[in-house]
Amino acid sequence: MNLSSFQSRIRIVSALFSIFAIILIIKLFYVQIIHRNLYSDKADRQYATPASNVFDRGTIFFSKKDSSLVAAGTVSSGFKIAIKAKEILDVEKTFSILSPYMTMDHDTFVLKANKKSDPYEEIAQHLSKEQADAVDILKIPGVSIYKDNWRFYPGGSLASHALGFLAFKGDDKVGQYGLERYYNDILSKPKNEAYVNFFAEVFSSLKNKVSDNKNEQGDIVTTIEPNTQHILETELGDAFSKWNADEGGGIIMNPQTGEIYAMTGIPNFDLNKFNEVKDSKIFRNIMVEDVIEMGSVIKPLVMSAALDAGVVTPETTYLDKGMVTVNKRDIYNFDKKARGIASMQTVLDQSLNTGMVFVESKLGHDKFRSYMKSYGIGEKTGIDLPNETSGLIKNIESSPRDIEYANASFGQGIALTPIEAVRAFSSLANGGNLVVPHLVKQIRYDDGNSKILQYPVSRSGIIKKGTSDTITRMLTHVFEAYDNGAHKYDHYSVAAKTGTAQVAIPGGGGYYPDRHTHSFFGYFPAYDPQFIVFLFLKNPKGVKYASQSLIPPFMNITNFLQNYYNVPPDR
Repeated sequence: MNLSSFQSRIRIVSALFSIFAIILIIKLFYVQIIHRNLYSDKADRQYATPASNVFDRGTIFFSKKDSSLVAAGTVSSGFKIAIKAKEILDVEKTFSILSPYMTMDHDTFVLKANKKSDPYEEIAQHLSKEQADAVDILKIPGVSIYKDNWRFYPGGSLASHALGFLAFKGDDKVGQYGLERYYNDILSKPKNEAYVNFFAEVFSSLKNKVSDNKNEQGDIVTTIEPNTQHILETELGDAFSKWNADEGGGIIMNPQTGEIYAMTGIPNFDLNKFNEVKDSKIFRNIMVEDVIEMGSVIKPLVMSAALDAGVVTPETTYLDKGMVTVNKRDIYNFDKKARGIASMQTVLDQSLNTGMVFVESKLGHDKFRSYMKSYGIGEKTGIDLPNETSGLIKNIESSPRDIEYANASFGQGIALTPIEAVRAFSSLANGGNLVVPHLVKQIRYDDGNSKILQYPVSRSGIIKKGTSDTITRMLTHVFEAYDNGAHKYDHYSVAAKTGTAQVAIPGGGGYYPDRHTHSFFGYFPAYDPQFIVFLFLKNPKGVKYASQSLIPPFMNITNFLQNYYNVPPDR
């Protein structure tokens, strides 16, 4: 063999060893860094569960305003106690020893301990290592300690409807509500992953781990800001309790992007104790699953359509007699009083139903219907939450009767989901764009890669930019004129509107005479809005109008947002 041939072989062998070393280093990185928790579980010697399935799941993160992450839903590790009934020598003594570590009652324990043919019955979960060691050292016949992982929500009830929780479906724990369900495939971890042979992990195909992303498990990063979520729940919760409402809900969103900083439904629940909830209806996210007749908050949408179509201006006037008859039905202002000659600005300032009937008549039924549908009313928003429904507008799609359109002009007879309403209101604030509301902005895959989720505008040009500016000026005047300017900011402009609507009797039996839904939306800074806030209370008691029940919590939320986010003044 000549020298040249020998050197060539040496180079080939060296290259092969180099490739092998690179693959080994990369695989060790995946085993020791990416999968370190799984192998840590494997290392718990005597605590390995006999089923070889240690629960694991991706983490859900909140995003703080500085972009740092806070765990919203994570996996906690501990231990559990199980018994092998036929090996227990003294049932009563065993119960007495274990009772400090169990929530199980005596009779249930005895029942399990007498299942002599059952080799594995769990009797206690969520033990600390100290507790597990204390039980293990006793060497109680028939009692074993196993590794135990479980889902834990550090915030308790914080954002409970948005997050959702896990529950058994057959033998598997899967997301049942909220983001846990919507992103279940991402958050789920394959069974037995912690027990993959080390060398199989090291020498498995590099292609499958680095370039092939078929196994897309990982963590999700939400847009929910925990302190903002807390202030929304606190302020709305206080109003809910003060006025003894049946239900309530709120959303804080960026109207330019659709990022949701906070979302809540009331009553809510503790995610770590969801099994204690008596009525499963509480688990439903009313912000996306329920439709509500919103009343006067719809008026700015209708007014914007008329402004955009050029059939009215803020200075356009009509003769307000306090009542108007349509198809032999009388429609009144909320106080049944006449204002005489009134402008369109006055119609919004004083929330005049007769004025909105006038606006709709100028717009015409076909254009009215077309604009309302262009706002996305009657369709799903595409929010990343399960069970989303869409608004009900059949009365203006199928009925030729003038009364249906007249009622719809001031928010009666049409019903929207709260998230659908927020998206529509945002189009007034952002220049006429229909954004996609969303709760998740990034997926962090277990293989070390990540994906920034994109949510392009689903529809643009609903109204002209000039129309958006005009309705914003009008709504700013509405807010600042209320209560003789008591809530006007010196350095910030706020555009807002309240709504008070009768509650429909289920089954189409008209409306309850003594039940109302209060609603409110506001966005600010009005001419470059970064926040839109929507609040509602269903059937509050002892208060007549939404301006009384919802402006106080809105003001507190607005003050918080301005200070917390250091929002620059706009005037």
